Amino acid sequence: MAAADTTDLRQAMIATCRRMNETGLNQGTSGNLSVRCGAGFLVTPSSLPYERMTPDDLVPMDFGGRHTGPRRPSSEWRFHRDILAARADVDVVLHTHSVYATTLACHHRPIPAFHYMVAVAGGPDIRCAPYATFGTQELSDHALAALDGRLACLLGQHGQIALGRSLDHALWIAGEVETLARLYLQALVIGPPPVLPDAEIDRVIERIRRMSYGAAPDDDETATAG
Repeated sequence: MAAADTTDLRQAMIATCRRMNETGLNQGTSGNLSVRCGAGFLVTPSSLPYERMTPDDLVPMDFGGRHTGPRRPSSEWRFHRDILAARADVDVVLHTHSVYATTLACHHRPIPAFHYMVAVAGGPDIRCAPYATFGTQELSDHALAALDGRLACLLGQHGQIALGRSLDHALWIAGEVETLARLYLQALVIGPPPVLPDAEIDRVIERIRRMSYGAAPDDDETATAG
């Protein structure tokens, strides 16, 4: 996509960021968002409140880590770059510090298949990556490993990452992860809940795929955000 054609995408990114905060998935400037765009990607800038963000504030980057424009990219640009470079199946990377997912992440606790909707992340669990300092290559490497074959992961003592084919898809995944994290924490009050077998999660994944579960009406398997 040529630079002159990105205004609608930039506006949609800002709207998604504001929805993250409005729905309680994020607080303040702590989260960040990127979308594949042409030969590179657009990423939210560092330390700018979403309510003040304008389309020109979104930062174009290439996969060599170079950026243009008046703003500095998010401090987490490395995992945005590395995930988009490694994952041709997704076009959006969304990172939040949602409360319940982050609570589990503070204990480095993955989410097992205690509920069938864990399958929305693509496997029988939602992994938790080990802790690493924010913005580092080490954190990016941990995130890539935790996201192998998955559309979401937790980041130890940090937050969550959700991936999607579109902005709506990634936001939906992040919302489901947060709901699952809340349910899991509540279930643990009674005791460790039973876990569904991998074969059942495989069946659920296939049904989700066939139903385009969680996709917007105009979002199909081949849709791209950029």
